[in-house]
Amino acid sequence: MTMHHPRLAELVRRDPRFAYEAYEFLFEALAHTQKMLGRQPLPAGQEAGAAHHVSGQQLLDGIRDLALQEFGLMARTVFHLWGIDKTADFGDIVFNLVEANLMSKQPTDSRDDFRDRYDLDQALMRDYRIRLDEAE
Repeated sequence: MTMHHPRLAELVRRDPRFAYEAYEFLFEALAHTQKMLGRQPLPAGQEAGAAHHVSGQQLLDGIRDLALQEFGLMARTVFHLWGIDKTADFGDIVFNLVEANLMSKQPTDSRDDFRDRYDLDQALMRDYRIRLDEAE
């Protein structure tokens, strides 16, 4: 569900490479990843500590998982429409959010954590499998 957030709209104006929806999806993917890892998502505006932190690789795994659940075989197309063509693009989105104080990071976090972690075509299309429990 898309809801207008003025600070996200400002990010899109400053860095138009990525669609507004890409930023919203990243927040959803962060909460999804935290849930996958058994961590409770933080309420908005609260600073994340080590107990809530997820690494770049963990977030990318959560992004892939949520994208396949939400979009299925269209995930790759949706990401492309949002300006996302490689995993490093998610790092750029994350660090845009960090710079806007909409997301926090640990001192060891880096854009390199997102660089060339997996091939989006491979991860979202060629490796796609329909789960039988979802088909029932």
